[in-house]
Amino acid sequence: MSTRELTCIGCPLGCPITVTMEGKEVTNVTGNTCPKGDAYARKEVTNPTRIVTSTVRVEGGVCPMVNVKTASDIPKDQIFACVEALKGLVAKAPIAIGDVLLSNVAGTGVDIVAARNIPAK
Repeated sequence: MSTRELTCIGCPLGCPITVTMEGKEVTNVTGNTCPKGDAYARKEVTNPTRIVTSTVRVEGGVCPMVNVKTASDIPKDQIFACVEALKGLVAKAPIAIGDVLLSNVAGTGVDIVAARNIPAK
Protein backbone atom coordinates (compact mmCIF):
# COMPACT_ATOMS: atom_id res chain seq x y z
CA MET A 1 0.00 0.00 0.00
CA SER A 2 1.26 3.49 -0.86
CA THR A 3 0.03 7.06 -0.40
CA ARG A 4 0.38 10.25 -2.40
CA GLU A 5 -0.12 13.77 -1.12
CA LEU A 6 -1.74 16.25 -3.53
CA THR A 7 -3.10 19.77 -3.45
CA CYS A 8 -6.46 19.81 -5.20
CA ILE A 9 -6.95 22.21 -8.12
CA GLY A 10 -10.62 21.31 -8.65
CA CYS A 11 -11.85 24.51 -6.97
CA PRO A 12 -10.30 27.58 -5.27
CA LEU A 13 -10.05 25.92 -1.82
CA GLY A 14 -6.85 23.98 -2.64
CA CYS A 15 -7.57 21.13 -0.23
CA PRO A 16 -4.66 18.91 0.86
CA ILE A 17 -5.62 15.43 -0.37
CA THR A 18 -4.18 12.06 0.53
CA VAL A 19 -4.65 9.22 -1.95
CA THR A 20 -4.13 5.64 -0.81
CA MET A 21 -3.33 3.09 -3.49
CA GLU A 22 -2.82 -0.64 -3.73
CA GLY A 23 -0.70 -1.17 -6.80
CA LYS A 24 -2.29 1.03 -9.47
CA GLU A 25 -5.75 1.02 -7.88
CA VAL A 26 -7.03 3.88 -5.73
CA THR A 27 -8.48 2.52 -2.50
CA ASN A 28 -9.17 5.74 -0.57
CA VAL A 29 -9.18 9.52 -1.00
CA THR A 30 -9.25 11.80 2.05
CA GLY A 31 -8.97 15.52 2.70
CA ASN A 32 -11.24 16.77 -0.08
CA THR A 33 -14.17 18.96 0.94
CA CYS A 34 -16.14 18.54 -2.30
CA PRO A 35 -16.70 15.80 -4.92
CA LYS A 36 -14.39 17.58 -7.38
CA GLY A 37 -11.47 16.79 -5.09
CA ASP A 38 -12.16 13.07 -5.14
CA ALA A 39 -12.47 13.03 -8.94
CA TYR A 40 -9.34 15.17 -9.40
CA ALA A 41 -7.24 12.99 -7.07
CA ARG A 42 -8.27 9.72 -8.70
CA LYS A 43 -7.53 11.06 -12.19
CA GLU A 44 -4.24 12.69 -11.17
CA VAL A 45 -2.73 9.49 -9.76
CA THR A 46 -3.99 7.16 -12.50
CA ASN A 47 -4.08 9.23 -15.72
CA PRO A 48 -2.79 12.81 -15.28
CA THR A 49 -3.74 15.29 -17.99
CA ARG A 50 -3.14 19.00 -18.59
CA ILE A 51 -4.33 21.90 -20.73
CA VAL A 52 -1.34 23.30 -22.64
CA THR A 53 -1.05 27.03 -23.32
CA SER A 54 1.53 28.66 -25.56
CA THR A 55 1.96 31.18 -28.38
CA VAL A 56 2.21 30.84 -32.15
CA ARG A 57 3.69 33.25 -34.68
CA VAL A 58 1.24 35.29 -36.75
CA GLU A 59 1.75 36.40 -40.35
CA GLY A 60 -0.02 39.56 -41.54
CA GLY A 61 -1.60 40.44 -38.21
CA VAL A 62 -1.57 43.49 -35.98
CA CYS A 63 0.29 41.37 -33.39
CA PRO A 64 3.27 39.10 -34.13
CA MET A 65 2.01 36.30 -31.84
CA VAL A 66 -1.30 34.75 -30.80
CA ASN A 67 -2.08 32.95 -27.56
CA VAL A 68 -3.14 29.34 -28.13
CA LYS A 69 -4.26 26.40 -26.02
CA THR A 70 -5.31 22.82 -26.37
CA ALA A 71 -9.07 22.53 -26.87
CA SER A 72 -9.15 20.01 -24.00
CA ASP A 73 -6.65 18.33 -21.73
CA ILE A 74 -4.01 15.97 -23.09
CA PRO A 75 -2.01 13.23 -21.37
CA LYS A 76 0.74 14.77 -19.26
CA ASP A 77 3.40 12.68 -21.01
CA GLN A 78 2.45 14.30 -24.36
CA ILE A 79 3.10 17.92 -23.29
CA PHE A 80 6.62 18.14 -24.76
CA ALA A 81 5.49 16.58 -28.06
CA CYS A 82 2.65 19.12 -28.18
CA VAL A 83 5.01 22.06 -27.61
CA GLU A 84 7.44 20.68 -30.19
CA ALA A 85 4.62 20.57 -32.77
CA LEU A 86 3.98 24.28 -32.19
CA LYS A 87 7.58 25.39 -32.84
CA GLY A 88 7.31 25.93 -36.59
CA LEU A 89 3.62 26.79 -36.73
CA VAL A 90 2.71 30.13 -38.31
CA ALA A 91 -0.92 31.29 -38.40
CA LYS A 92 -2.25 33.75 -40.98
CA ALA A 93 -4.34 36.70 -39.82
CA PRO A 94 -7.17 37.35 -39.29
CA ILE A 95 -7.56 34.92 -36.40
CA ALA A 96 -10.63 34.55 -34.20
CA ILE A 97 -10.87 33.03 -30.73
CA GLY A 98 -11.57 29.33 -31.14
CA ASP A 99 -10.07 29.01 -34.63
CA VAL A 100 -8.34 25.64 -34.99
CA LEU A 101 -4.71 26.36 -35.81
CA LEU A 102 -3.47 22.77 -35.62
CA SER A 103 -5.60 19.62 -35.63
CA ASN A 104 -4.78 16.47 -33.66
CA VAL A 105 -1.63 17.87 -32.05
CA ALA A 106 1.00 15.18 -31.45
CA GLY A 107 -1.53 12.46 -32.25
CA THR A 108 -3.58 13.24 -29.13
CA GLY A 109 -6.86 13.81 -30.97
CA VAL A 110 -6.96 17.32 -29.49
CA ASP A 111 -6.80 20.54 -31.51
CA ILE A 112 -4.78 23.69 -30.85
CA VAL A 113 -7.14 26.69 -30.84
CA ALA A 114 -6.62 30.45 -30.79
CA ALA A 115 -7.26 32.10 -27.45
CA ARG A 116 -7.26 35.66 -28.81
CA ASN A 117 -8.55 37.62 -31.79
CA ILE A 118 -5.84 38.96 -34.10
CA PRO A 119 -7.08 41.26 -36.89
CA ALA A 120 -5.17 41.52 -40.16
CA LYS A 121 -3.02 44.60 -40.75
